[in-house]
Amino acid sequence: MSHLSLAPLRNRIWSLKPYPSVPWSHPFSTQPYPHGPSVPQRNREQKQKRLREKQRALDKEMAVNSKLSVKPSKSWIAKETVLYEIPTKPGEKKDVTGPMPPTYSPQYVEAAWYLWWVQEGFFKPEYQSQLPQATGEIFSICIPPPNVTGSLHLGHALTVAIQDALVRWHRMRGDQVLWIPGSDHAGIATQAVVEKQLWKEQGIRRHELSREDFLKKVWKWKEEKGGEICEQLRALGASLDWDRECFTMDAGSSVAVTEAFVRLYEAGLLYRDQQIVNWSCALRSAISDIEVEGRPLPGRTEFCPPGCPHPVSFGLLFSVAFPVDGDPDTEIVVGTTRPETLPGDVAVAVHPDDPRYIHLHGCQLRHPLSGKLLPLITDPTVQPDLGTGAVKVTPAHSLVDADIGARHKLIPVNVIGEDGTMVTPCGDWLQGLHRFVAREKIVSRLKEQGCFRGIQDHPMVLPICSRSGDVVEYLLKNQWFVRCQKMGEQAAQAVESGALCLNPPFHQKNWQHWFSNISDWCVSRQLWWGHQIPAYRVFGKEGDIEECWVVGRSEAEARKVAAELIGRPEKELTLERDPDVLDTWFSSALFPFSALGWPQKTPDLNRFYPLSLLETGSDLLMFWVGRMVMLGTQLTGQLPFPQVLLHSMVRDGKGRKMSKSLGNVLDPRDVIRGAELQVLQEKLKDGNLDPRELQIAASGQRKDFPQGIPECGTDALRFTLCSHGTQGNDINLSVSEVLSSRHFCNKIWNAMRFILNALGDRFIPHPIEELSPSSAMDTWILSNLAFTVGECERGFLTQELSHITHTLHHFWLHKLCDVYLESVKPVLSRSPQSPGLLQTLYSCADVGLRLLAPFMPFLTEELWQRLPHGPNCASAPSICVAPYPCAQNLNPWYQPELEQRFARVQEAVKTLRGLRAMYQLSRVRPRVLLQCSEPKEQYLYEDFLEPLGTLAHCGAVNFLPYNKASPQGWAQASLSNTTQVYMELQGLVDPYLHLPVLLTRRQKLQKQLDSLTAWTPVEESQMMNREHKVSSLLMELSKLDQATSYLQKLMDTIPTKP
Repeated sequence: MSHLSLAPLRNRIWSLKPYPSVPWSHPFSTQPYPHGPSVPQRNREQKQKRLREKQRALDKEMAVNSKLSVKPSKSWIAKETVLYEIPTKPGEKKDVTGPMPPTYSPQYVEAAWYLWWVQEGFFKPEYQSQLPQATGEIFSICIPPPNVTGSLHLGHALTVAIQDALVRWHRMRGDQVLWIPGSDHAGIATQAVVEKQLWKEQGIRRHELSREDFLKKVWKWKEEKGGEICEQLRALGASLDWDRECFTMDAGSSVAVTEAFVRLYEAGLLYRDQQIVNWSCALRSAISDIEVEGRPLPGRTEFCPPGCPHPVSFGLLFSVAFPVDGDPDTEIVVGTTRPETLPGDVAVAVHPDDPRYIHLHGCQLRHPLSGKLLPLITDPTVQPDLGTGAVKVTPAHSLVDADIGARHKLIPVNVIGEDGTMVTPCGDWLQGLHRFVAREKIVSRLKEQGCFRGIQDHPMVLPICSRSGDVVEYLLKNQWFVRCQKMGEQAAQAVESGALCLNPPFHQKNWQHWFSNISDWCVSRQLWWGHQIPAYRVFGKEGDIEECWVVGRSEAEARKVAAELIGRPEKELTLERDPDVLDTWFSSALFPFSALGWPQKTPDLNRFYPLSLLETGSDLLMFWVGRMVMLGTQLTGQLPFPQVLLHSMVRDGKGRKMSKSLGNVLDPRDVIRGAELQVLQEKLKDGNLDPRELQIAASGQRKDFPQGIPECGTDALRFTLCSHGTQGNDINLSVSEVLSSRHFCNKIWNAMRFILNALGDRFIPHPIEELSPSSAMDTWILSNLAFTVGECERGFLTQELSHITHTLHHFWLHKLCDVYLESVKPVLSRSPQSPGLLQTLYSCADVGLRLLAPFMPFLTEELWQRLPHGPNCASAPSICVAPYPCAQNLNPWYQPELEQRFARVQEAVKTLRGLRAMYQLSRVRPRVLLQCSEPKEQYLYEDFLEPLGTLAHCGAVNFLPYNKASPQGWAQASLSNTTQVYMELQGLVDPYLHLPVLLTRRQKLQKQLDSLTAWTPVEESQMMNREHKVSSLLMELSKLDQATSYLQKLMDTIPTKP
């Protein structure tokens, strides 16, 4: 590239002053509000080490990323909070007759509306059926019932934001919408919370009370503390039908659970058996698979389980020798990670084709501890290439071993009790010891017996109970099980046939795999809080009846069944009800139809079941969605819903999983109302974190939210959550994103203030069909509005909410505010004003707000109520029941050819703004000339000359005939091969002052270019990035050279400074 010589300039430049540097703004900082969900107290020393290592690794990664890409973030300056202070009774309509506050204030905007919506019944399907736009179609959906013990976090808020957007759109569309609220009794979690409270406040344990008295305590706690979630849902603007709120332990749910249990039992799908179950020794209860967290261990890892007097090393493989009976010089060595189960071994197994052991088939082995003879068995499931190829068989404490034992008719020996201590069969020397204390004694005894063959690190996954923090034990217990194979086949077939649609579709593979390998479901739990199992053990007068169980909807029904089964009179029988309760997921699996009144044939059940859609997090696909599909199909004869919409997991802005121990779990109200750092820290102290976890969490909060969380508002939070592509990868959500959406809310607020001021008090809107644009700009914005309506409609139909939010953001910000409103300001200053312009402004505001309403219910209601409404909207008292804009009705407005023309005008605006910036014409409005060599080119600009000048901040814009010479003292730029634009410079720019500035900038850019040229990138991505930067620098240098040339010519036309 040829460079312009700067030598002639240096003689004319008296002095060069350095350009003042522009300081970066300070990074915005955030913080939350009270009420973080509590967690059980956990004594986990190893977890602290793991958390610290994880935190250090993440901090290191973030530091590297920040060095690679440093972007200044907009500083948050606390705004003055404006409050709504007009006396308004709960449920009364908000007074919007007063002037609008000068700036957007979430607290002002969100006041009073929600209670009015509820009072007026807008959220009830009975109201919606009377709307003028009623379609007669049904849209029913239920909220995934959150645990009554907890507090909603941002993951729950995502579910609410998505569901409410869909619900509000269907309601505005004219469908009869039912969104069912509810909460889950959360058996284990709730009982644990109340037990802790009893111990903390009264110093008593659960078993010191009767079952009845304890349950009274739980219900009392639920009534006092259970309203937290409802408060959060209302703060989020969830348009739920609160009159239909249900709880999975209320009377209706209890009837449904009992009925479901009885029907499944009568259908042969529910049975009692002795099987291996996940057992929490701390809770003394079976737990579900979803309550088992697999913790990967790279090798030796110390961890202190609850109740154990000292830390225990996990991630180790112990090698133990089993001598061959009759041949003391021959032994078989097995590896185990659980030496404490050795007393329960009943055999050693090898693969039948393993050549190392073929000669020992049929031999007996001596147990290294007890000396008892154990058979050496062969089983094809043994993997000969793992370890020594020999495994010990402990059917009472391993699911795999239980299968082997069943095939070989081995009798299980249970050596660990429900409380995690060793029991009688293990011998007096171990009985009563904690299982992990017994581990040490067993290893010591093995060494004494000469049967210990070493220890080594062994990567493994340690099963941890998520409720208690204890290591999960596998125990052989008599429990109730649901047969899942047949129902699982039906669920898999429903997806395969298309009767049940999973969205996104990539979840179908996991669905089919899970159901093709499904095992029976253990549904009994050894708790008091929950649905007591409606099963009864039958006893005769003298206890002469073998163990016999019957099931009934009541004890009387069960007694009648028992009498018929045994053939004895009812009065001779004694029934004892099973004290266990059902797994919480059992009642949750019934929720779509039990919430509507099943098993009674209620009007709601007939009208709203099956549900139209199930929306939830992808992590619940199998544990909740799959079980709903199985039980719903079996018990009602129908799929509970035809479609499942799954969203991703919400992580923090650094990509970390939300964890209370990291201090990054946020109550949505913290983001909505804002919170100071001190408040966040106090919330942590009120939780159940142990001191080490508390220290890490508090440190994380201080780093993430050094100045607290700014008040962002409900609408900004909802809009941000829906703006993420929720059907793909996990969502990394930062508070700064929500703050950006608050700025967008403020933009909408200011735009509406401008529009309302322009409309005035006497404006009367006409029906939208009578709208007649008064200018090309009116036609352009209406075309964009019509396109936006179509895209929103398409997005809702395909459930791509992020597409809708991006479309709306683009329309409001980049079409309406940045372009149209700016372009019409000069027109509005004239008198009289064009009726077409005012009608266009009104239509953009009315339609634009209704498009936004499903995502920003509070802001849109506040602004829409202030609009003057004509006959076409007179019947809608609220925007939430006003008709959603229909693409078909606005199709006549759509003019893509006009939009393409104006796109060329916007390119000209960009070019002219660039020229003004290049020559620093910030305080003047230079004249502009367009010169087109083709008539069709001139046609592109003819209707937009005034908007072109207005948007480019220039003076009058005119055409220069194509055969005229370019004017002297004007800057020139090419818009296309056939169109040139000229901007006036002479008399507006002092070249003696401006040329040094250009020279300094050119030298800086040239230095950057030389540095890039000298650098040889290694990776292809780096090469592409360098090429892009080089291209941009060359273009900028070319513009600078051209500007310098024009200024040189301009200097030649004016006298030299003395």
